[in-house]
Amino acid sequence: MDEILKYFPDLSPLQIQQFEQLEDLYNDWNAKINVISRKDIDQLYHKHILHSLAIAKIQKFEPGTYVLDVGTGGGFPGIPLAILFPETRFYLIDIILKKITVVKAVAEALDLKNVKAEQIRAENIKGDFDFIVSRAVTNMPDFVSWVKDKIKKQNKHDLKNGILYLKGGDLTEELQDFPKATEYNISDLFEGEFFETKKVVHVPLKFKA
Repeated sequence: MDEILKYFPDLSPLQIQQFEQLEDLYNDWNAKINVISRKDIDQLYHKHILHSLAIAKIQKFEPGTYVLDVGTGGGFPGIPLAILFPETRFYLIDIILKKITVVKAVAEALDLKNVKAEQIRAENIKGDFDFIVSRAVTNMPDFVSWVKDKIKKQNKHDLKNGILYLKGGDLTEELQDFPKATEYNISDLFEGEFFETKKVVHVPLKFKA
């Protein structure tokens, strides 16, 4: 939790309380349903929460923004971002029901009224979003094919509407068909060996009428 405050010192008392609650909530749920690997649960704040919040360092979401989190798993990056941006709406989806069960329970426990969670495939989602976030659920070409028709026409951020993707390693080949993609090294944002190869990738997407 100290690490979160180090990089996000302006949190409200409520936000601090919500971030602090995540440890017990995920430990309790992980004992019932293995949503986070056993080796990673001890580093929840570093490897999951702070990693999710790297997106916030690249783009701060304006009030009224609508964000889709595809393949959210146990709620990452959506839940930490929803705490940080209470005036942004988040729609968290996954095809695995037990993971969505955890997400709904965590959101309810934290009283996150800006979170909706559902078991559904990205291809079946109806709606227009400012940004679509995810944490390495598949390769970029496949991901773009799932979500390319779900982007709002009107931009209201520094970055153009599109994808904000958390992924690591050499992405040269994966991004070769996306010349407008931008890679941001998380190691420039946060300290720690875990972040050395991790990136936030922004891929702008055009509105499809």
